[in-house]
Amino acid sequence: MAAQYAIEGATAKGIAASVERGVSEGGLAPGDALPPVRRLADELGVSPGTVATAYKELRQRGLIVTRGRGGTVVAEVPSAASRRPPRVPAGLVDLSAGFPDPAFLPVLRPPAAVDPVYGSHRAAPRLARLEALTRAWFERDGVSAEHVTFAHGALDCIARLLSTELRPGDAVAVEDPGFHHVLDLVPALGLRAVPVAVDGEGLVPESLRAALRGGVRAVVCSPRGQCPTGAFFTRARRDELVAVLRGFPEVLVVEDDHNAEVGGAAAYTLAAAGLDRWAQVRTVSKHLGIDLRWAGVACDAVTLARHDRRMVMTSGWVSHVLQETVTGLFADGAVRDLVAAGEEAYAERRTALIGALGTHGIRAVGASGLNVWVPVRDESAVVNGLRTQGWWVAAGARFRVASPPAVRITTARLAPGDATRLAADFAEVLGDAQATYGG
Repeated sequence: MAAQYAIEGATAKGIAASVERGVSEGGLAPGDALPPVRRLADELGVSPGTVATAYKELRQRGLIVTRGRGGTVVAEVPSAASRRPPRVPAGLVDLSAGFPDPAFLPVLRPPAAVDPVYGSHRAAPRLARLEALTRAWFERDGVSAEHVTFAHGALDCIARLLSTELRPGDAVAVEDPGFHHVLDLVPALGLRAVPVAVDGEGLVPESLRAALRGGVRAVVCSPRGQCPTGAFFTRARRDELVAVLRGFPEVLVVEDDHNAEVGGAAAYTLAAAGLDRWAQVRTVSKHLGIDLRWAGVACDAVTLARHDRRMVMTSGWVSHVLQETVTGLFADGAVRDLVAAGEEAYAERRTALIGALGTHGIRAVGASGLNVWVPVRDESAVVNGLRTQGWWVAAGARFRVASPPAVRITTARLAPGDATRLAADFAEVLGDAQATYGG
């Protein structure tokens, strides 16, 4: 372990807190070895069982891993803080963040007035007009809207769904590569992430089957605009996945359809397949603005009841001021035209970069969404090499569990002309001898 950090504590919780503090403050780095159970017990004057309990809690929360004879070490991505992207150096073109182009986002105009109420909105948490618009939004794509509710964004909703459905130590199937915040969230809830391979059509059925047979109790995935690869379900792939899931009716399937309006792909969703336990979450951050922390949720009756019971006990409801703002944007024809223009531009920009890279023999994928995923041999070498050329892209390690290395390039603001220059710089970074290398 790091020599400068000494673990403290007289109880299992105290020892676990000390290790977590060391990780969050940097005293313990990814890969640092922790003392063997008996040695740390002797140093702290506690029983080996106390240390073992602390280590068990830390493993369940994804902070440490045990490698057999290799001992116990700090996990490679032990906390959300460690996965935060580095600060973009001054003077570089930022293609790392995954955000939409502000040119295609409406100006937010909160309502001029929201009538005050006596008490709270717990008895009527959803505005009737927005609820009707939300039902229509889901029904447009064949998703049952008999049961809908609201949340404070996709991650807020996914966290609530998983925490009410599962218990610490339970396993969750996640996409690999996948959305880095979900990869952080699962261990933060005390759950175990089981990676499921992703190809151009999303989750690979055989990989999902293996995870289900291994005992996962929930699946989190994206039907289109998948982050970071841009994969989307085709009708055939959706049907294959449904056939696999039918054999595990007790498993909760959570779809994060965050790119529903700008993904540039048709909706072939698991949520429209009549599964027993399911939820689809849709947010407006990508097409109406990142400051709108609102999500619509369609789900089965049991999932709705569990979600809303927990929400009543915590935040209670989504702000009615926020709901009024979203309602106005949903009903505005000019906003719909702006969003449609954004979807068209994002498709053009993704395609331009993939094509430009292809002229240099560099393979890249990004069939929907805001990003392009480029397999590489050495992520650090590519990120640093492009930095010298004036570009800042995201290393793929933030998005991977067991899948091969790559870099993610956000194309939302990358003009087609700039894509040509970026591709040439990318090829130069890979080196003349590897100019046709793409994976």
